[in-house]
Amino acid sequence: MKERIKRLLLHTRVSQLMLLIVMLLVFIIIMVLPMFALLSKAFHNNSGQFIGFGNFRTYFENPALLSTFWNTVTISLVTTFFSVILGFLYAYAVTRTNIPLKRLFRYMAMIPIFIPTIAHAVGLISLFGRQGIVTQLGFEMDIFGRTGIILSHIIFTFPQSFLMFFVTLEYADGQLYDAAESMGVSSISKLFKITFPEVKLTLINTTFVCFTLAFTDFGAPMVIGGGFNVLATDLFVQITGLFDFNMGAVVGVILLVPAALAFAVNQVTNSTNVGTINAKSTKLAIRKSTVRDIFFLVLCSIVAFCFITLICALAIRAFTAFFPFNMTPTLRNFEFSPIVGGIGSFSNSIYMSILSASIGTVFVFIYSYMIEKSNGLVILKKTASLFSMFPLTLPGMVIGVSYIFFFNNPNNPLNFVFGTVGILIIANVLNFFSVPFLTTTSALRKHDSEYESVSDSMGIPRWKLLYRVTIPLSLTAITETFIFYFVNSMVTISALVFLYTSHFRVASISISHMHSEGAFSQAAAMSLLIFFVNVVARILYEFIAIIVKGKRI
Repeated sequence: MKERIKRLLLHTRVSQLMLLIVMLLVFIIIMVLPMFALLSKAFHNNSGQFIGFGNFRTYFENPALLSTFWNTVTISLVTTFFSVILGFLYAYAVTRTNIPLKRLFRYMAMIPIFIPTIAHAVGLISLFGRQGIVTQLGFEMDIFGRTGIILSHIIFTFPQSFLMFFVTLEYADGQLYDAAESMGVSSISKLFKITFPEVKLTLINTTFVCFTLAFTDFGAPMVIGGGFNVLATDLFVQITGLFDFNMGAVVGVILLVPAALAFAVNQVTNSTNVGTINAKSTKLAIRKSTVRDIFFLVLCSIVAFCFITLICALAIRAFTAFFPFNMTPTLRNFEFSPIVGGIGSFSNSIYMSILSASIGTVFVFIYSYMIEKSNGLVILKKTASLFSMFPLTLPGMVIGVSYIFFFNNPNNPLNFVFGTVGILIIANVLNFFSVPFLTTTSALRKHDSEYESVSDSMGIPRWKLLYRVTIPLSLTAITETFIFYFVNSMVTISALVFLYTSHFRVASISISHMHSEGAFSQAAAMSLLIFFVNVVARILYEFIAIIVKGKRI
């Protein structure tokens, strides 16, 4: 029996070592080598000669390109300012006030996540364009250019800001507030002396996240930017229009800078973040304040109304014959022209998203499991853990460009992947890896380590423990990972815009082509289909989560 257990433990250790090495090799192939190809391209000229920072010098010496850089910085700063403030106030309303319909307002804040950023721009044009709904009512706004991009980016980044503040504000030690209350501290003083210090680190992280998202977004500027150029659209032009791959690599590296700073700041703040919740903590009792609740109820209602109005604008445009001149209800806008992808692009998106979610969920779970549950292998596990956070620093467009340089190289034995649905799936798995990894890792850490110890002492193979215990206990995290991958794969455009082919076009890409062809109503219709599928997927997830929790109880 002892010999059998020894052989089993040896086999388990060897299997863990081999699997962890394979996981690291996968990451090297899909992330490290493509990034190296991108950086190499940025420091070489068209002839392949190393020229150091020559390409960067050329870029910043060009007045038009330098103007594009400052345009991007400006709109990102303005977007960040408004998104951070709105996100904090909305999260504060949902967690620290007595307003009604809190759960509903939480769901309303998630609406922008379910449609591509390009659809945000289409909705704004339907509202504020020259023939927009609001414009027809007498309110005119020059929506194209700087204003439209900023509004689209605020819509895009607000949910991220809200979620980060919500998680922080949801958990608070009521003792601090009770003590302040007993000492007669005013509400304003409590806000500045207790609440703001609580969210200080979250504020820093949120600022960098919102800035990075706005800095690297491609969908909205492409549709609503007009003649206002930003780095993301400049990268697209350099690669697909001018075929200047070296200068495109330079723009890609520039897009990496704020993301890399955000990653560094996140690492520092996480290392200094000490929780304030302990066994002696008490639940925060929300005091009554009619004036406060009315203010925040109005604020949340306005934000929710804006998001609902955006969806309604898309629906009105999608279901009318010729907006705004012929408002006869019709379904003809859902008969998509084959020239812009047809209904096939929508089914392609679902197919790609299901594959991305399935493969991504399996990869994330195995990767997380090997880091949390394997014995020893400290150096390998630390390396794997570090790799897992790098995707946070990689904008989708940078992934797409780097994949062109790496996978499209004829000398690369993996060249056969380029131009297939496989390259889209790989890009999605990498692009959205970090958040599911953190979710799954957190879930696995909650499992008692005694499971593995007992399993090893009884000679039970780890795969049986994984199948019978670990996976059932992790079903909530697994389903959350799947839905996260699915929804994001349905709406993403940044990475895929460089990797799709005419034989396999996805819905988010088709929306951009519909816009280029002037088929705004069809673009709105496709956006609604994506929204509907993602909402249904999220509802199904909620039901599954309830069932899983019910069985666990």
